[in-house]
Amino acid sequence: MVQVENEYGSFYACDHKYMKWLRDETERYVRGKAVLFTNNGPGLAQCGGVEGALSTLDFGPGTSQDIDGYWKDLRKYQPNGPLVNTEYYPGWLTHWQEQQMARSPIEPVVTSLRYMLSSKVNVNIYMFYGGTNFGFTAGSNEQGPGRFIPDITSYDYDAPLDESGDPTPKYEAIRQVISEFFPMPHRPLPSPTRKMSLPSVVLKPIDSLLNKQFLRKIASPEIQNLTPLTFEALNQYSGLVLYEALLPTNLKSDPMKLTVEKVHDLGYVFVDTNFIGTLSRQNPISSLPITQGIGEKLQIIVENQGRLNFGTPNDFKGLVGNVFIDTQKVLNWTMTGIPLDNVTTISEYIVLKSQLDKVKSLKRARIHQGTPLRHGPMAFYGTFDIARIDILDTYLNPSGWGKGVVFINGFHLGRYWPRVGPQITLYVPRHILKSNMNEIILVEYQTIKAPFMTVGFDKSPTFN
Repeated sequence: MVQVENEYGSFYACDHKYMKWLRDETERYVRGKAVLFTNNGPGLAQCGGVEGALSTLDFGPGTSQDIDGYWKDLRKYQPNGPLVNTEYYPGWLTHWQEQQMARSPIEPVVTSLRYMLSSKVNVNIYMFYGGTNFGFTAGSNEQGPGRFIPDITSYDYDAPLDESGDPTPKYEAIRQVISEFFPMPHRPLPSPTRKMSLPSVVLKPIDSLLNKQFLRKIASPEIQNLTPLTFEALNQYSGLVLYEALLPTNLKSDPMKLTVEKVHDLGYVFVDTNFIGTLSRQNPISSLPITQGIGEKLQIIVENQGRLNFGTPNDFKGLVGNVFIDTQKVLNWTMTGIPLDNVTTISEYIVLKSQLDKVKSLKRARIHQGTPLRHGPMAFYGTFDIARIDILDTYLNPSGWGKGVVFINGFHLGRYWPRVGPQITLYVPRHILKSNMNEIILVEYQTIKAPFMTVGFDKSPTFN
């Protein structure tokens, strides 16, 4: 089977010419060697389907009456052909700042599955195994007060197999239902893989992301423009962008009012490298007071928290639109991209400094553990050995830190944000670890851990 479109019926266009063109373009490569199909939510096949491609549906657990209604509605559009639930949802995704991880009870999942199989419906489970949104691959959704809510790094999804690939009670229940309809292999259920804990690792500060010497090593070249440019205009996929401009000197109000038309998605505001406050898309905050006379240069570090998974908006990142001090537009910006997609540059900077103890002592006066970073996001570094023969999966625990990203041996584990949760730990697959020296680089945006700058490694995941 080859899919022509996905959930096109959910969008307003309902362009049948487009669907026919896409079907024909797909068939040009398939050449009759596979079944073409489309997938839509219940009741949306009329706009999301196309003649010559099998229409399938996606939905989660429901009553037998609900499920029968979905297929009855589909038969109005497609009288014949197999019934297929292309995405049967056994769980759901989770977002940062939600109260707890998304969890779906087992009983409704297996009851609906049993009903569909007894009705000769073909079922594909999404997700059977979710895994992890490593690096910057976690997305976001258009909901909440700011019409934006970012996904957590874990894509556990409450799926039959958990984030590490281990079977869950839901897996066993689904397996039992399937065995009622199909022959099963005569082999025991797989056992959960062993996990390991490790001693805490002490991290040393490297430098602030507002330090120009550090930026020259890890960032893209500066770009000047009259108005702020988005990540896309800067040809940057994710990470951070530093926006800098001079504050106007002709204003008399005190405090002055900083207003940003749109910040996508989180903006850390500084004046002459001194922290002022945070702008947020998720919790709509678009303005901050700035005291007269505290400095000359306005600096805003904008974080891309993840692109929208679903919907029609062009999700541009960065400072989208104009920036004002009171009613005066701020012009003549310098932008520096900090993509954080090549941690090798940070490692090379550590080697260049070569005197970490000196760096640590220089920074100690500027770092107050447990309080916000007052002089910009900061990179930290640590190493550890694994004193065991069998290296196992583990979970990095950044409890006590604020928000940021972490790398182990150059591999980007993803975003952490234990202050809000519900995800606390980050899954660490054993394949990225080694018995001799392992390197951790952590880029912290907000807060230093107190009383010690450490991260832990646990045998099991922690969620709020």
